[in-house]
Amino acid sequence: MAKARAITKRRKAVRNIRKITETMQLIATARYQKCLHRATASQPYTQAITAMIQTLAGQPAADHPLLKANAGCDRSRLLVITSNRGLCGSYNAAVLRRLVEQRGTLSAAGLTPAVDVVGKKGIAYLRFLGVEVAETITDVEDRIAFSRVSALAEGYMRLYREGAVARVEVVCMQFHSLGVQRPALVQLLPIAPPQSAPRAPANGSGAAGADARPRRVEFEFSPPPAELLARLIPETVKVRLFQCFNDAILSEQVARMLAMKAATDAAGDMIKCLTRRYNRARQTQITMELADIVGGANAVQS
Repeated sequence: MAKARAITKRRKAVRNIRKITETMQLIATARYQKCLHRATASQPYTQAITAMIQTLAGQPAADHPLLKANAGCDRSRLLVITSNRGLCGSYNAAVLRRLVEQRGTLSAAGLTPAVDVVGKKGIAYLRFLGVEVAETITDVEDRIAFSRVSALAEGYMRLYREGAVARVEVVCMQFHSLGVQRPALVQLLPIAPPQSAPRAPANGSGAAGADARPRRVEFEFSPPPAELLARLIPETVKVRLFQCFNDAILSEQVARMLAMKAATDAAGDMIKCLTRRYNRARQTQITMELADIVGGANAVQS
């Protein structure tokens, strides 16, 4: 009886856990819908303005401090976006692994990265590694205001204009689809021109000819280039950083939704297994009780 009672208690505990994980899955699903709308609504504008500024960066008339590399500086800035809460699968582990790889790459290139961390999980991990954190942000949950991102981007642009950093990069989870989220490295500053892939020659010989060289597109600026770039480039930096936050928050909700679904399914399987064990234990107990009764009856008759 003691074994059957222990199985009953354990099954009850697993059922309570399944209720919790199922509720968390429903909450993450509701938040996912809202985050998906915000991320997908801003993505076309972000891609268009980024492509336009990257194209303008290759023009001779484009002259802006955020387009030029700070060659004499040996410091860089890394912003990593993690979550405040756990129970989201390998979300934080993948982002932090990408951060460690990029720190090693920058150190090998002779740059000293200063790390800014968003999220308590990233802060705890870097403290465990003994990595000094320049700035911490822990008040970002399932959404972030554009004004907050704008102030953060203004600080990075000020550091870059003053020549304090050679580059500013963001390590975050990039959302591709419901089943695919990958850690990505986004170069925020300087804004680099697009890399044109060489085109295959028309004769099909396989050798790159004159047509393989990227074509230069001429632009007519109105207002003048200096005034136009002074307005567009800061806006581009802010929008790209805002998109990084939206993708990261959306990916976190997706990871938590999938993790809680897997936990709920695992709890259901465990309940079925415990129910079978309880039935076997109860049947064994009944059989032993019947054997004792029959044995006692035979002893009385004899």
